[in-house]
Amino acid sequence: MKIYISADLEGITGISHWDEATLSKQEYEIFQEQMTREVTAACEGAIAAGATEIIVKDAHDTGRNLDPYQLPYPAQLIRGWSGHPYNMVQELNSSFSALILIGYHSRSGSGKNPLAHTLSEELNCILLNGQPIAEFHLVAMTAAYERVPVVFVSGDSGVCQAVKVYDTNIKTLTTNKGIGESVWAIHPEETIRQIQAGVESALQYLHQIQVKPLPENFKLEVEYKHPPDAYENSFYPGAKLQGEQSVLFETDDWFEVIRTLCFIV
Repeated sequence: MKIYISADLEGITGISHWDEATLSKQEYEIFQEQMTREVTAACEGAIAAGATEIIVKDAHDTGRNLDPYQLPYPAQLIRGWSGHPYNMVQELNSSFSALILIGYHSRSGSGKNPLAHTLSEELNCILLNGQPIAEFHLVAMTAAYERVPVVFVSGDSGVCQAVKVYDTNIKTLTTNKGIGESVWAIHPEETIRQIQAGVESALQYLHQIQVKPLPENFKLEVEYKHPPDAYENSFYPGAKLQGEQSVLFETDDWFEVIRTLCFIV
C-alpha cells in the first residue's frame, strides 16, 4: 500500500497566531515540532495498516518545516516547492492508494481560525462553481483527478466541517476551534493518539471508499484584496476581469484550474 501525506501548519494543534507559523519568529519552533509529531503519528498509523511506501509533502510556507530525522522509516519527504501546479500534493499520481491531510485549515473569510486563508493572505476568497473553497478542496479535487481517495483529514473545526460537506466518508479529527482571534485546542498528546488510530482505521476500510467524481465544468473566481492585483492577473490566457477585484476563468479541465491558480495567486 502506497500512501501520500500532505502536511500544513495552520491547523496543527494549538496554533493561534502567524508568529507561530513563521520560520523567523521565536514561537515557531514549538509548532514546527508539533507538526512533525502529528505527521509522524500519521506515518505510524499508515504503517500499522500495512503501508509499505509513504511519501510526505511538507506543504507549509517554505516547505522546509518538518524534521526528516523524526519521521519513521520508510517515509520519504518532499521539501521545498517545485512550481508544479499540484502544489501541496506535488508528485501525487494514480499509483497511490490514499491521501492523508495533516494540519489543514479553514478557508479565507470563514471566521473559523485566526489563521484562515486560501493559498494567500492577499485574497478575499476563491470561488469554484459559485462556492467558496479551502485549500482542502483544491487538494481533494486534484487527488480525484488522479483517482486517489482522501481518507483522513486533521485540522481546525472549519476545515473538518468543510470535509464532511464534501464527502461524509472521509475521517476527520478536529484539533482546534477558532473563537474570534483565539483558539481552543485539544491536548497535543490526544491529537497524536487520535491521528495514529484514525489513519490506521481509515486505511483498514480503504476498500469501501469511492473517489468523488469531479464536476464536468469549472468556473473559477479569484477575489483579491487589492484591485490592481485583479487587473494584472486578468491578462492570464483565458482569464478575464470581473468587476474591480475578481478574475474569472472557465474550463472543463481540472488541471487548467490548478495551473491557472499557479500563475494568478
